[in-house]
Amino acid sequence: MTLLELQDVSVHYGKIQATHGLSFTVNEGEVVSLIGANGAGKTTTMRTISGLLKPTTGKILFEGKDITGIKPHLRVGMGISQSPEGRGVFPGMTVSENLAMGAYGRKDRAEIAKDVERVYHLFPRLQEREKQICGTMSGGELQMVAMARALMARPRLLLLDEPSMGLAPQFIRQIFKIISEINAEGTTVLLVEQNANQALARSHRAFVLETGSITRSGTGKELLGDSSIREAYLGVA
Repeated sequence: MTLLELQDVSVHYGKIQATHGLSFTVNEGEVVSLIGANGAGKTTTMRTISGLLKPTTGKILFEGKDITGIKPHLRVGMGISQSPEGRGVFPGMTVSENLAMGAYGRKDRAEIAKDVERVYHLFPRLQEREKQICGTMSGGELQMVAMARALMARPRLLLLDEPSMGLAPQFIRQIFKIISEINAEGTTVLLVEQNANQALARSHRAFVLETGSITRSGTGKELLGDSSIREAYLGVA
């Protein structure tokens, strides 16, 4: 089943065109990656899907419904949640308070409590630090908070924007292991990631963005084995 579909989506920042007629789908249960260099339009695409940017042309469909004009908080209620680039946690709040903000639009307290248990199972380090102020945490721990907070909305589609950016290798391995676990539990994931090797290894399908356009697509395995992709994005000739 197609969960998300972009149809000819273009986005402008003033007179500057950031994406050029993007069209792609994300099927239920998949991990789909967008890879590309800085400035390729990856974060713009994610922010447009979450409703923070408005496309100048095209449509965004979620479960077959046109959500192009729907406000961001309503998209969260429909099942789209984002862990943004740069993490965007509330630094003056504790871990548990940040998680509560992720469930802000929900009223089902018993289910919220279950989801707190779930994210603490996925991120045991956060349970150890649930009363810690986030502004005192490491980058890897903050990324865990950002992902856990997004999961507290109980999304059907989780948008992850550069989850490994700036992290030490041990945290990178842990974050990608958790992404696979989240997907195995039934959450569909759209992943923007400069660590193309890790992203493609875990993706059912992937799209390559260059200057705002999709130039290549295929399964994660196909793109991982493509010599031109390996040379451009994996540092392997």
